Order: sequence, then structure tokens, then C-alpha cells
Amino acid sequence: MADHSTPFQPQDPGEINGLIEILNRAQSQKKSSTGFFCKKKTYQVEGSPIPVDSWKFLDHEYKKKVLPTFARGLFTCKNPATGDWEIASRGYDKFFNIDEVERTKWTWIKENTKGPYEVTVKENGCIIFISGLPDDTLLVCSKHSVGPGLDPGKSHAFIGETWVDQQLEKVGKSKTEFSRVLREANVTAVAELCDDAFEEHILPYEGDHAGLYLHGVNLRLPKFSTYSAADVKKFAQDWGFKVVGSFDKPDVQSLRDFLEEVAETGSWDGKDVEGFVIRCKARDGPDGEWHDWFFKYKFEEPYLMYRLWRECTKAIISGKEPKFKKHTAITAEYLKFAEKHLKEDPEAAERYRQNHGIIKLRNAFLEYRGQKGSDIIREEVEDTESEGAGEGISQIKDNVVLVPIATLGCGKTTIANALHELFGWGHIQNDNIGDKRGKMQEFANTVSNALRDFPVVFADRNNHQYRERQQIIRDVSKLNYKTTFVALHYVHSEDLMGEIENNTMARVFGRGDNHQTIRAATQSRNFTESIMKGFLQRFQGLDTGRFPDSGFNAVIDLDPLADSRENLETVVSELKRHYPKLIPELPTSADYDRAISAALNYAPSRHTASRDTPQPSQPKVKPKFVAPSTTESRKAPKQEQKQPDRKRKYKAIDYFGIFLPFQEVYAAVDSAFEAQPERIRGFWKELNANGRVQETFHVTLCHASSQTKRSDVWKKYTDLLYSKGDDLSAVLGRGNVELHSMAWNGRVMAVRVLLPEEWDCANDAPHTTIGTANPSIKPVESNKMLEAWSRGDKNILSLELQGVVIEGEVKPFSRR
Repeated sequence: MADHSTPFQPQDPGEINGLIEILNRAQSQKKSSTGFFCKKKTYQVEGSPIPVDSWKFLDHEYKKKVLPTFARGLFTCKNPATGDWEIASRGYDKFFNIDEVERTKWTWIKENTKGPYEVTVKENGCIIFISGLPDDTLLVCSKHSVGPGLDPGKSHAFIGETWVDQQLEKVGKSKTEFSRVLREANVTAVAELCDDAFEEHILPYEGDHAGLYLHGVNLRLPKFSTYSAADVKKFAQDWGFKVVGSFDKPDVQSLRDFLEEVAETGSWDGKDVEGFVIRCKARDGPDGEWHDWFFKYKFEEPYLMYRLWRECTKAIISGKEPKFKKHTAITAEYLKFAEKHLKEDPEAAERYRQNHGIIKLRNAFLEYRGQKGSDIIREEVEDTESEGAGEGISQIKDNVVLVPIATLGCGKTTIANALHELFGWGHIQNDNIGDKRGKMQEFANTVSNALRDFPVVFADRNNHQYRERQQIIRDVSKLNYKTTFVALHYVHSEDLMGEIENNTMARVFGRGDNHQTIRAATQSRNFTESIMKGFLQRFQGLDTGRFPDSGFNAVIDLDPLADSRENLETVVSELKRHYPKLIPELPTSADYDRAISAALNYAPSRHTASRDTPQPSQPKVKPKFVAPSTTESRKAPKQEQKQPDRKRKYKAIDYFGIFLPFQEVYAAVDSAFEAQPERIRGFWKELNANGRVQETFHVTLCHASSQTKRSDVWKKYTDLLYSKGDDLSAVLGRGNVELHSMAWNGRVMAVRVLLPEEWDCANDAPHTTIGTANPSIKPVESNKMLEAWSRGDKNILSLELQGVVIEGEVKPFSRR
């Protein structure tokens, strides 16, 4: 046995076989009886005949209680000698930042954890797992992948294994020996790969500071069990790893005092640090068993400032105007220094584009100033305190955009209507923009235009994913650089997801058809539930430690289970606290009641461009476009009621198509790219960075240009439309669309799909276009690209999507 006595427990074959059975059942893209999703990818390990499976859960799944294991980084294999499955490598249980979830709030920690609290420095790199296979092959994995991949020079696992080779050589031990020791102890060594020559992050790791920092040794079990910091340190020294600094705090109060003091500058022991990981024992309730448990305390500064400098530098290299609202004075000074440096060394700009030289340039500026980042942050804090209110954010009284981060049924539109009722503020509803090309940009344009008339505008959209927040902040800032963005974050706590789902569904079904897009009274219950569950599954909570959420000037946390009256008062009181001049006087309790009553009685209009809210002095709200009421239609003289001109109407149809839910398609594509090397991800990242991902996704069944060539298909859909009442907005039917594979060539990206038999397609290669490199490239180019792909064109890259199935709506489309 390995010389590490605590803890040890062998794997139970029956338990692991059962685990694999559950994971295999949960692989289907539709939620199964397991209550969660997971994805499996099989890797062939170099030098071993034993294939290894990587299992990946979506991030939000870790907040649920139904997972059979909470390992983030899970690899399994079948033992060829016994035929049983076993865990080949195991990462940590996913752990969360302080206040990120209910179980990382200080009150919960105080009541449900016990010391000693082992505080370890959070190194800034990428995670590597090392373990032994049944045939003594050393298995080195990154978070979700194994081996060199398509580009060894950019593979985390491959570079990690190179470092393992180097350190084993230094201590005079072999990979086989290391593999046996890990296997006998039934553990995975968990390290951070920190090497600026390979990949720069925020903190520098060069020369002797580069390498593998061992910060954990985990038992390969479904339930999390790990070595103490002292045992990890000894293991690191035995096998040539770099040692992660750690120390103990005896109780919660001393731990909190230490963390909050260090957080003021982000500096500890004379150097900048990203934060700390705290290891202790926790229990689930007063009678629960104590178990190993981690949480983290990440520092906002100076890392947000460093990231800001990085993004601004990339902007000026690309010839764009850098945008920054925080750290304004020091960032302006940094950019002058950076521009001079890049002008003197033109090759440095290209290296910077490739994420090399970022830290070197930053450190050169800090050396020029004779300060550390923590010194700058300390000075800014002191300046703010000495100036008092000054001319800072407390003086803001206009150009404010409220950005909800929510899912369906949380009450965001009710809050928006109530704020309008109280203050006459603007309210722009994304659902009123309509399903048209450029919808996301149009939403941002409409919000920005409304700021000319209103001091505050509510950007009414779920904004439940990072990309949506990035888009609204980026596009509104381009049009109005002085905008202040406030996040209204409906906190989706991991322990309450089931209750949130039940409550929000009850609200939506209780509202019936009184919703901008969902008609819960007339649509099938399963259809409405599937839409709502999709939003819950894709919800990405606020993380101000990363872009784009670092771009919010203030955050107001709201409870999705609370009634809107309570959340309304929270929004108003917090806005007044942040921006006193925005709300000179708080409303009375009667004012809040009146506003909520009016908001709850608001009836949405559909198919309008935007909601044109009045100036504060105007008592009523008028939609910009009002459709004729059914009462007015009945009053029309009989002789004026004409039969619809079908011929003229069908000339207005551009195509019939299956329209797919945007978020589900985007999530499937994004997930497929996530585990790929940079060379494969490049075009996808380019489309996102340039805003070239299409705002809607559809599969064209028959285009107007094909109605002569494929008159049978065109007639099928026009006849179906006529049978539905000749309404161009009618849904002609629904069907499951399988996203089969992606293909792209640097100009256009598309997803090949498989359609149900009943939906004929005039196109030889049914597909949905994902995006084009620039506006001059039309989506129709996807057809030629897919034809070339089917002929074996080697210039076209592709990825399988493993049969993701999504329900779509068949409808006609007209731009007229």
C-alpha cells in the first residue's frame, strides 16, 4: 500500500456498476427519470488498450440534489480482468464561491461546518487529474479530456503529462511506479497546471514558478473523500510536485475576518493572489454525517482591473475604442503606456492576440509606476473614502439600464410595469421586437434610444446566460458609453431549484394567456413546461468575477420565490442606496401596493416593435402599434368583409420552415465546442466575439424560389396553411428535429439536421445556419458549403452533435 494512511477505501464494484448504469440512462438529450443530463465521451489512451469514458454534467446540474455523484471531472473504465466498471479518475465535488449558493452563505457555514478550516492558496491555472489504469498505464486528464487531441501544443492534458514526465525524471521514478502507487491507494492526484509559456491566465508563472502545483489527492469514489492539506503536501514532496501554500483557521469568525481583510487588496504574503480554497467538514442538517467539503473565496480586485486592462489592450490592437467605466484614471494611464509599448514592438501586438505577453506588459506598467496592483486598489479605496459622495456613482441620476437575470415566471415584467407606474421609467420588452433577423441588436438599439427619453430603462429579457448579458452591455455601450448597468439578479439557489420550478410554473399557468409569448391556457401543458424547464436548465447565475458580469455597476439580488411586491420594494430601496439622486424620496407602502396592482392588471400586446412608455408626467401607457380589436372587427359592415386573397398572400411568403428554440440550439453547439482545442473552437469564438451568431434558428423546408422546382412541397405547406385559416402567423405543426452534426469553413457555420418523416424538405441537406463571418456572407451559402462537405472537401471542419433532439414549430415566414 502507498504510505498515506488517511483516508483509504477501495471501490465497491456493485456501487460503481450501478453508477455507470444510471449515467448511461441519463445520456439521452431529453431529461430522463434520473432527473439530470450528462454527456459521455470515450477516449483511447495512448499506450493502453483500455478505453476511458469522460462524463460531463452541465454546471447548473451540480446545484441539484439528484446527481449520483457531484464529481467535476469524472473518468471511468472497465477493468478487463474482472469485467467491472471502475472510477479511473475523480476531481473534486464542484465547490462554489462565498454567497454564490445557499450553502456558501456565512450563516449556513457557521451552523453546518466545523474546523479546522484549512485555507489553501488558489493557484491560477488549469486543472489536471493523474491516476493509474488497471494495466499500470498512467492516466493524465484535463477537466474533461484525455490525450493530445487534434493539436498537442494546445492540449491541457498533453502539456500536463509533459510536466509529469519532467518531475518524475527529477525524483528518479517511473510513470509505471507512480501509476501503481496511485492505484493501490485508490486516489487521483489533482494539480494545477501553471505555465505561462503554454497559457497565460491572470497571475504570472514563469521559470521556476511554472509547473504542476498539487492541491489535492482524492479517493476514486462516488462520494467525495480527500486527503488533508498535510498529507497532500507530503505526497507532493515525494513525487516532485510544487507545493500549494496552506494554513489553518480554528473557527468561522477568525476565518471570515482573515478573508475579508485580505479581500480589500487581493494581496497576501507580499504577492497578489486570486483567492483561497477552504477545506473543512460539513453536514446536511443538524443530524447529518460529517463529510469533506470545500468552498472558495475569490477576490474581485485587482483581478477585475487586470482583466479590464487585457480587454482594453485587445480593443486597441483591433483598432477599436476601448470601453471602461471602472478604474478610469489608472486604466487611461495604462493604455497610454501600452500603446507606446506596442508601437515600439509591433510583434508584441500579434503575440498579445495569441494571449502571450499579457502579464509581461501589465508588470512592465506596474514596474514603471513602482506599485503592485494591490497598492493601486488601496489608493482607489482611500480616494473614494476621502472624497465622500464627490462626483461618483452616488451622483448618477440618469442613463441607467436595469438588466434582469431571471427565468420565466420570476416576475421581472411585473417589476418593470410597477417601476413604470411609480416613476414613469422606460420599459422595453424583448418579446415585442418580434421574430426577425437582427433581433438582439434591435433590442439593444431600442433600449439605447429609450435612454433619450427616460432616466432609467428596464431591459425586459431573461438575460439568463452570459452571452445575453455580454450582448446587452456591449451593444448599448457602443451607442451610449455613459450607461450605468444594474443587474437585477433573481438568485436561483441550488437547494431551491425544485421549489423555484414549481412556483414559477404555478405563476405562468395561473396567468393563462396573459403573457407576452407563452399562452399557457391554449398551448399544451407539456409544451409550456418544456420551455420553462429549458430556461431553468440553462440558467447561468451572476458571476461578477468574470466577464461580462464584471461590467455591471451594481447588483441587486432578488428572491424568485418572493412575491413581486416584496421584490419591488427591494429593487427601489437598493437603487436609492446605490444612487440617491435617482430616487430622491422612497414611495409609501400605499404607493407600492398601487403600483403592483396596476402591474398585475397589465395585459400584454403581441407582435409589436416595442412598448412606448410615456414621459413621467403622462398617466397612461400606449402601445406604439395597436391591432384592431375583435369588437371593432365585428362592427365592420358585412359588405366590406372580403375573402382573403390567397394568391397575393402566398406571394408574400419567403419560405416555410421549422423554427427552433434559440437557447437550446445555442447550448448544444456551445457544449460541443467546449471540450475542443483552440484550433477547432476558433471560428465559433469568432462568431460570438463579432456578434455574428444568428438571433433565430430555423430549418428551411421550402423556399419561395423552390416552389416551381418542388411544387409538391410548396403546395403541401400552402394547403396546410389554408386549412389553418390562412393566417400567416399560424403554427402549422410541431416536430422533433435532431441536430446531427456541425460543419464550417471560416465563412459560414451550419448544423445538419434529421427531420421527422411528415415534414418534407425541398432542400437536399436540411440544416440550420448558425452564423456567417460577416454581413456580406448570406446564410444561403450554407447550402454550397454542406454540398462540398458531403463531397469530402478537406477544408471544411466538422463535429458530431450526438443526436441532440429539439422540438420546433413549423410556420410560414414573410419579411413583408
